[in-house]
Amino acid sequence: MEQYSREDIAEIKSRIGQIQEMLSVRSEERPVSAEGDPQTMLVEQVSFSLQTRRIRQDHFGRAQLSGANWDMMLDLMLAREQDRQLSASDLATGAGVPLSSGLRMIAALEQEGLVHRAIDEKDRRRSLIRLSDAGADRMKRYFETIRRAWNDRQRRTI
Repeated sequence: MEQYSREDIAEIKSRIGQIQEMLSVRSEERPVSAEGDPQTMLVEQVSFSLQTRRIRQDHFGRAQLSGANWDMMLDLMLAREQDRQLSASDLATGAGVPLSSGLRMIAALEQEGLVHRAIDEKDRRRSLIRLSDAGADRMKRYFETIRRAWNDRQRRTI
């Protein structure tokens, strides 16, 4: 049996996501006729949720941003926009994971070039985590893509 590298697996996942996206767009081309119908609204919400997950997989690739890792990225983006600082323990607590798991997740995000870690000058026992410029740019582009997908979906349902 042939061994595949992480990059090969990430590429295969990305291609599967692209195929799933194409199939979901085809199924979404039907206009929604009953805007107030709760079942139709639920189907649309679930469908859009799946679409955003696929967009995130395609956009961030092998970074595997889901669950607690994604929560950390969202917290860091919000902190950046609000000019706040977050410590490693803040991120772990916000993501609902133990500090030891949070530190591993932060290290993975740091290895992907999405975040930077620095020692807090006021309390040298703490690490302060912030999005890197590249990480912030990727988050902004991701949300722009989501906004366009939402607007496209809204235009199709009118």
